[in-house]
Amino acid sequence: MRITKVYTRTGDAGKTRLAGGQQVWKDSLRVEAYGTVDELNSSVGIVRVFNKEAIELNKQAGQLEDELRWVQNKLFDVGSILATAPGQTFKNMPQVQASDVTRLEKLIDRCQKNLEPLKEFILPGGGKVSGFLHQARTICRRAERLCVALSKTEPIDPLIIKFINRLSDALFVLARWVAKTQGEPEFLWERDVAKNSK
Repeated sequence: MRITKVYTRTGDAGKTRLAGGQQVWKDSLRVEAYGTVDELNSSVGIVRVFNKEAIELNKQAGQLEDELRWVQNKLFDVGSILATAPGQTFKNMPQVQASDVTRLEKLIDRCQKNLEPLKEFILPGGGKVSGFLHQARTICRRAERLCVALSKTEPIDPLIIKFINRLSDALFVLARWVAKTQGEPEFLWERDVAKNSK
């Protein structure tokens, strides 16, 4: 695919075209869904930017880079599928497969081996890498909600929802794993801390 011109003026009236040519409003559920997947992809990209600083010092940072590069490419696949009009197919169309979900599950299992069981909820934040992983997790959850809503009105591959659901779990575990392997702090929810601090 070659993109020769960024602006086309075709969306100036509030509509866009899906792959396959179907014209839809830009605030349609389908556009919201693949737009949020794109937002998630950008968020994962920010994680990679900050993680890059640690790669030379920490072998686990290199492992995280490899996993997140795969995740970004897979999210591009998901976005491409969601941006395709229902019933349309094209040559070399990307796919989400059960093996992609299994890969995320194996990643979660590997990382959790090194983590203490949670006794309380974690406050999103801590270090730069883990903090942005938590942010990516929340965007992933929103993408999942939108895909579920879309599935109620239009056909959508159930594996897409399953993949995004498992990815949000993986991002949470990765945030904890990074905190441990890169020496970033992890803060637990302190119940009634506002009341107790008065």
